Formats: sequence, structure tokens, C-alpha cells
Amino acid sequence: VRDWVVYHPLYSDRKVVDHVSLHVNKGEVVGICGLMGAGRTELAMSIFGKSYGTNISGQLYIEGKEVHLNTVHDAISHKIAYVTEDRKGNGLILSNPIRVNTTLANMGAVSSHGVIDKDKEYMVAVEYKDKLKTKCPGVEQNAGNLSGGNQQKVLLAKWMFTEPDVLILDEPTRGIDVGAKSEIYTLMNNLVKQGKSIIMISSELTEVLRMSDRILIMCEGRKTGEISIEEATQEKIMHAATLRD
Repeated sequence: VRDWVVYHPLYSDRKVVDHVSLHVNKGEVVGICGLMGAGRTELAMSIFGKSYGTNISGQLYIEGKEVHLNTVHDAISHKIAYVTEDRKGNGLILSNPIRVNTTLANMGAVSSHGVIDKDKEYMVAVEYKDKLKTKCPGVEQNAGNLSGGNQQKVLLAKWMFTEPDVLILDEPTRGIDVGAKSEIYTLMNNLVKQGKSIIMISSELTEVLRMSDRILIMCEGRKTGEISIEEATQEKIMHAATLRD
């Protein structure tokens, strides 16, 4: 991502991402941290098919080639996934079964000529339920009836089913218990071992320090620091997260 600029969707003179550049390598976790209003989610969503913001400028490159991701569909077809921080509002359809939620982002893989193959959809949902150890009576259970941790696993399954190369995780363990957190960390480690790239936004410094290979720090829409994990400390991160002009 090079020289990325995003303006607020309603207040068009307000810059929410201010000339940010970042790169992520294969098999690497880049943590993005900052205080509230730093522009982390705005950066992630605008990269993901311009799903946030207006008057977006800058360049995106995948494996050295410039790409133009103007819609969410473009982002998905270029093997990018975005796991939202708001799983109940934007991530899942709580009144629908796990089976439906699992395949939402990749309907083409379970349908033919616009008709969904329910058996195939069921098998996919069961496969991901087993893979992620989602605790539920079955995949016909509504997503809204699950605990926070298990809802998060269904959300991860939905995006893993798109087989992404770059996974943007926005607050991946917010509001879930310690056991489910540990399982999600293990899952992230496994994805990285497979050569996937992960960009992780988190408000928890301990999580950022535990999971990242490199840490990018933002303040008021600007990138104010980038630290390798070997040099990173909570003090250094907080210092960069409060650097104003």
C-alpha cells in the first residue's frame, strides 16, 4: 500500500487516512495499533474494495503488480479478506444458520447457474465447523444463538472459505473468552505457516506484541511508527501512538 489517502464519507474535507504506506510479506503478521480515532479500521476497510471513505487515492500492489480494487468483489477476487470488528452488525446474519453464513462470501463455490447446492453448502459448513472446532449442536443452528467466540469462528470460516492470500483481521478476539482467544491465535499461526499474510488491527498491546512480526503505529490518520517485534515495547508503541504534529 503506497501513499494511501482517505477522506471521511460524510465530512468530505476531513482526512481520516493521511498518506499511509505499508507492506506485508508472505507468511507475516503485521500488527496495526493506535488509540481510538487513529484511522486503523478506516485504512483496512478502504483497502478492502473501498468499502469505507471517499476521494481515496494511493496505489495498491499485489506481488509487485498494481491492482485497482474498486469494489468488495474486486478485493475478494484478488484473494483479500476483511474480518470486521463488528461481527454482529456487519459480519454475520445472526438470524440465519451457520450453514448460510459460512458460504456468504463465496456463493459461487456452492452454486451452479445461480442455484445454491444445499448439500454442498452443508458439507462446507460442517468441514469448517470441524476445522475451527466451533461448538454448536449443528450447522443448522442460527449464528445468533452462539457464544461470542463461536460467532467469531463462523465469521473466520466465512472468510477462510474464500481462500484468501491476505487476511485483514480487525479486533479478531474482541469480546471472546480466553479459550477461544487461544484457538484463534493457533489458527492465525497455522495460516501464516501456509504462507498467508495477515494484517491484524488490535487495541490490546499484549495481543499485538504476542502475534506480530512487525508493528505499525498510527495516530490521527498518520503512520507515526513502524517497529520490528525484536525492538517493540509497550512504551515505544504508546509513545508513537500519541505523536501529534
